[in-house]
Amino acid sequence: MRYQVLRPPYCYRWAVLISVVLVTTSLIISLSWSGAQGSETASPPQRARASTTPEPAAAPAAAGPVRTAARPGRFVALTFDDGPDPTYTPQVLDLLEQHGAVATFCMVGTQVRRHPELVAQVVERGMRLCDHTVSHDEELARRNEARISAEITGTQADLRLAADGDVSIPYFRAPGGNWSETITAIASREGMTSLGWSVDSRDWTLPGTPAIVATVRQAVQPGAVILLHDGGGQRKQTVAALTELLPWLVAQGYQFDFPAT
Repeated sequence: MRYQVLRPPYCYRWAVLISVVLVTTSLIISLSWSGAQGSETASPPQRARASTTPEPAAAPAAAGPVRTAARPGRFVALTFDDGPDPTYTPQVLDLLEQHGAVATFCMVGTQVRRHPELVAQVVERGMRLCDHTVSHDEELARRNEARISAEITGTQADLRLAADGDVSIPYFRAPGGNWSETITAIASREGMTSLGWSVDSRDWTLPGTPAIVATVRQAVQPGAVILLHDGGGQRKQTVAALTELLPWLVAQGYQFDFPAT
């Protein structure tokens, strides 16, 4: 006996065929999309091209204050602050000359204007000049740039006028030794070396002549820059101390030089 094969109507067969086509199409699209994403992920990222324009060089920082004599060996550099003073500066100059010594005089602009003739004497005796600002403002580091510049360049102009020529002013010293980057930068811009010290005689405290002498003797060493004062107050103790210190330094084998620049 034969069994009759039942076949679905044509409408069902078409429905199945359409479903197969749709599924196949979806599968193809899905595989294509995945392949595209994989291709994008696999491709290595492009490296940024190196710039051919060089970076601007940073401006060099101004050097800090020098605290040594110019020459190596058994040399010391004497420095005198806060003058010129009509009583004490000539006495200091005479003592220096008697002992074959040289020194650097850090002058205040207000004093330079009062005693320009003393500036000329210092230069004529073979000494060097140092700018010590117009007003000796010990808070100068806290002032704005315009004020700092005026204090420094003002004394430069006063010294040149007093010396009646294009005199060299190789150094600048901040009042009280209170430095800032702005101060050293402006001094450098004006062609001056910032000048510190390595031996503070503390004569400005008026401790007495024996104390000044003892302080310098204990602290001095080859290359020292010694801080003393020929102005800014009563300086009898400093002058008296120099009468002892200068021959003692010579006896110890020291020679006299200017600070490094």
